[in-house]
Amino acid sequence: MPDKNHNLSVCMLASGSKGNAIFVSDGLTSILIDAGISGIEIERRLKSKGLCPDDLDAILVSHEHADHIHSVGVLSRRFDLPVFISKQTGKAASSQIGNVRDIVNFESGTSFFINTLTIHPFSTSHDAEDPVGFTINNNATKIGIATDLGVATSMVKEHLKNCSLLILEANHDTDMLINGPYPWELKQRIKNRTGHLSNEESRNLLKDVQHDRLKHVILAHISETNNTPEKALNAVGPALTNHNSRISAASQHESGALIHLK
Repeated sequence: MPDKNHNLSVCMLASGSKGNAIFVSDGLTSILIDAGISGIEIERRLKSKGLCPDDLDAILVSHEHADHIHSVGVLSRRFDLPVFISKQTGKAASSQIGNVRDIVNFESGTSFFINTLTIHPFSTSHDAEDPVGFTINNNATKIGIATDLGVATSMVKEHLKNCSLLILEANHDTDMLINGPYPWELKQRIKNRTGHLSNEESRNLLKDVQHDRLKHVILAHISETNNTPEKALNAVGPALTNHNSRISAASQHESGALIHLK
């Protein structure tokens, strides 16, 4: 169960091009960041960690790509959950999400609250209408999420400073991408400034934002075709100079550990 002492708990329910979902709770407020796999599978993965879908308070949406919004509408209607989404993303996602009773629009760069959690959305460089990353804190602990971005801008780095836990994209190994089976146009899309971060770019980002109080780093959105968890960890891991920090790789096919931040 989420920590009842109001420290943040985080679980990667799914991460990758087939669907993304992150669970965050402080024991009082529980949210999903994105819901890109089926609603039934999200429920199953929550329950596998001792978490109750009925305890969710909201769904937070980063951008409108299908691997992030597949079951947003279904879960919102099933559990009567408000959907927090930017106006531009909401318009782009409306046909996929369907009718939702409670839509709450946020603006990138402006913090807002979901009960006891403070959410700050910040702009990312990705090929969507209004893509954002998030920082989430409850006055005691801060986590940062940046999983779909072609380049780590100075603004992204600024927002990801001083986090206890970071969820960072490490999408592809450059050699595997270039020499892999994707069409050239798709390779270029992935490599450009509105695509996805390589392992090396993720390592450089981590170098710039790590600090002594960083406890956990989770590598996310790892390509099943153009990367491996081992390559990602071997490339990014050396950037961590604090030996008390842990680094892991999120999976597409199973939920990760429920991490409690103290």
